[in-house]
Amino acid sequence: MEIFDVAVVGSGPAGMAAATTLARHGAHVVLLDEQPAPGGQIYRGIETLSKRDPALLALLGPDYARGLDLIHDLRASEADYRPGSAVWQVTPEKQVWYSRAGVSQGVAAKIVLLATGALERPVPLSGWTLPGVMTAGALQILLKSAGVKATEPPVLIGAGPLLLLLAKQYIDAGIRPAAVLDTARVSKFSALRHLPRALGATGRKYLAKGLSLMTALRRSGVPIYRGVRDVVIEGEERVEAVRFVSAQGPQRLAARLVALHEGIVPSQQIARSLRCDFIWDKSQHSFRPVVDSWGGSSMPGVLIAGDGARIGGAVAAEHGGRIAAFEALQQLGKIGEGERDEAAFAERRAQQGHLAIRPLLDALYPPPPAILNPHDDVIICRCEEVRAGELRAVIALGCQGPNQAKSFLRCGMGPCQGRLCGPTVTEIFAEAQGRSEDDVGYYRIRPPLKPLTVREFAEIDIDG
Repeated sequence: MEIFDVAVVGSGPAGMAAATTLARHGAHVVLLDEQPAPGGQIYRGIETLSKRDPALLALLGPDYARGLDLIHDLRASEADYRPGSAVWQVTPEKQVWYSRAGVSQGVAAKIVLLATGALERPVPLSGWTLPGVMTAGALQILLKSAGVKATEPPVLIGAGPLLLLLAKQYIDAGIRPAAVLDTARVSKFSALRHLPRALGATGRKYLAKGLSLMTALRRSGVPIYRGVRDVVIEGEERVEAVRFVSAQGPQRLAARLVALHEGIVPSQQIARSLRCDFIWDKSQHSFRPVVDSWGGSSMPGVLIAGDGARIGGAVAAEHGGRIAAFEALQQLGKIGEGERDEAAFAERRAQQGHLAIRPLLDALYPPPPAILNPHDDVIICRCEEVRAGELRAVIALGCQGPNQAKSFLRCGMGPCQGRLCGPTVTEIFAEAQGRSEDDVGYYRIRPPLKPLTVREFAEIDIDG
């Protein structure tokens, strides 16, 4: 088994920045990522797009183009970058097992740095499993990875900066969304207490960008419905309409394409499988790993950086990756504590600037109660087609938590291994039993973390 100083998992902004920094300081580092090219979700497909369609690259904006510099630095470094590598197990002994081109193999490392990013929060609504319903992130992926634009004007449902950004990008691409259904219902005045903290130099840029997006959306003439609730997506074989209540009263819109978005949550699977400690973040309505200021988890030798540690955005993740890299270098004995602190000072200061706006955003765009505790008839586990009412029924019978619910309902036992239903299941248990989310907990994650054929597993060369 190959031995490295550091194994980095994930090639988004945090993983790329970490791997490049480590390699520049003489660490023997391997970077494993499931995608065919670096960039993560935020910079997905940017190398190909910059060559194939410069006009689309410009349309996606300078924040997206920023990824080119990170990728260039990674490619120019001595980091051993291995694309198409789906990590399916990380052991406490720092062995990282991954599947690549149908073959499973492993590497060993002194330190494992997890930079697995985030995923879109599940939005369990009536009809959300119909063909023609996807996430806002999925529409963006189609744009970035293949330059594909929807042929039908989408109805965008949800809240938050990504939904506004997608609407603007589609308008610029010549496809005006059919409507935007804004589910944010928090009083803007209640969020104003977070405004002073957000008014730093970096925060003002984010605020200006947000205002620009909202202005462009208003000027486009796209219908915007505020205070939306009671959303039902209708259809037989595919989505046909969206029914909802807005500030203007009951509404029904014909639709053939619907995009949902209610923010993002940290990716938990690998850190959970290592039994790292997690805590419920009330401001973001999600679990996040317990990490120190350097990204150190409760598992010695395991660092977590980027949105997988706490949601902060692409640039904050980039700085977080470098901060964790400096800590790894110090643990490896390649730099001293003083050199680590000095090297990380500018990164830490810049990261705090980008994180300063997060409390305001969290207060402005909390997930609506309807998706945290869906109606009984709503499917919450898409893999096993388990409905919220079925889960509440077994809770009434005495089911004590998410792991026992697997035995009752197979909830969380499908191909996604609970990535989509896990947050909702925890919320339903907490509400039904009057317990805290921390007390309820989450699924116990076991390998393989990604589907693996029996043949591939059997053909692993254990002896090397």
